Amino acid sequence: MSASNKWRAMSPHHHPQPLCTRTHQIGALFLVATTFFLTRLLSPCSLSTSVVHVSHPQFQWEQSQLSLKIYVYEPDEINGLNELLHGRDGKVTEEACLKGQWGTQVKIHKFLLQSKQRTRKKEEADLFFVPSYVKCARMMGGLNDKEINHTYVKVISQMLYFRLSGGRNHIFVFPSGAGAHLFKSWATYINRSIILTPEGDRTDKRDTSAFNTWKDIIIPGNIDDGMTKTGATVVQPLPLAKRKYLANYLGRAQGKAGRLKLIELAKQFPEKLECPDLKFSGPEKLARKEYFEHLRNSKFCLAPRGESSWTLRFYESFFVECVPVILSDQTELPFQNVIDYSQISIKWPSSRIGPELLQYLESIPDEEIERIIARGRQVRCWWVYASDSEPCSAMRGIMWELQRKVRQFHHSAETFWLHNGSIVNRNLVQFSKWELPVPLP
Repeated sequence: MSASNKWRAMSPHHHPQPLCTRTHQIGALFLVATTFFLTRLLSPCSLSTSVVHVSHPQFQWEQSQLSLKIYVYEPDEINGLNELLHGRDGKVTEEACLKGQWGTQVKIHKFLLQSKQRTRKKEEADLFFVPSYVKCARMMGGLNDKEINHTYVKVISQMLYFRLSGGRNHIFVFPSGAGAHLFKSWATYINRSIILTPEGDRTDKRDTSAFNTWKDIIIPGNIDDGMTKTGATVVQPLPLAKRKYLANYLGRAQGKAGRLKLIELAKQFPEKLECPDLKFSGPEKLARKEYFEHLRNSKFCLAPRGESSWTLRFYESFFVECVPVILSDQTELPFQNVIDYSQISIKWPSSRIGPELLQYLESIPDEEIERIIARGRQVRCWWVYASDSEPCSAMRGIMWELQRKVRQFHHSAETFWLHNGSIVNRNLVQFSKWELPVPLP
């Protein structure tokens, strides 16, 4: 059996069709008619003329109303918060921090400030958002690791509501592959807090991952705004017939096994796999438009693991309309409550990167590739950072995920309550009389 036939034989869409006689057809029609009649007869809603059937969770997110309230800390209300936003000298700007993968720290903060779910009353808040641009500040020399750690601890010690819940209702954003490890003491101070991050696994360099699937939320990466805006984007997708390559990988090797395998594979099959040695600086560096022109020139965009398990290339693939192929076994993906990733992408074992991968991709007919791309086109709006008032946006998805985290009651090992419902500390001091700084673990 040829390689192409092998993969088609494995496909659930290829199996012998049973014979269908006229008797079968008549019986099927009778069964459908009877089922419809009985369903209408027995349904308690059968007399209603305005019943709306929601068949997919995605529509619930798009059409239902959010009900949570989020308090966003102001930079000037807590000593040290301005440093987490703009660095020790206040020279790190929002405009500079909007660029690159860490742009989500700024975007989420700004959209929350504009959100209808924002409250300015701490006593009515379900959740509390702690703004910081520490990834950007660190990259631009505004803070070093020791300063980040010290400043976070100082900020947290001034948050009474953090102490009240043990941090369970506080939200932090860590927008890069390092995740919450940017805050070296995260495991001591915010191990119960809600962490928004694109990174679900970072155990390659550390003993433990900072991501907890039961409390934290995976967020989409920050795609170039020029590719997500409505109308004319930086580049437009190419018809499949005009694409030069079967697949591509656009990224640096970084000494990572999966990436090195792809580079070697491209040398063996240069007509099928494009895998240039990308530079971040100098005359060989790809400009923004050139990068996306390369990305759109293949039917499949390969997304191997790098320094961490997630990659921005996965999200970018949807906007140049190539099928993303995940080659990162530990990757976590956002909004799995409403998105079936098996319908819009491929995940292939990283241990099987080789000619077999290209044979498999070659076996997929263009008609099927078009169907996968079309399904991806329907859901890619969930990767776009826009207002949560939009029916489909990354912010709306994040808000729905946050709403699932809301609790009626919060407590910690250092909070207690009396017969009249009053909350006290270990010294039986009422919450309204707690003094700052509060003791931390």
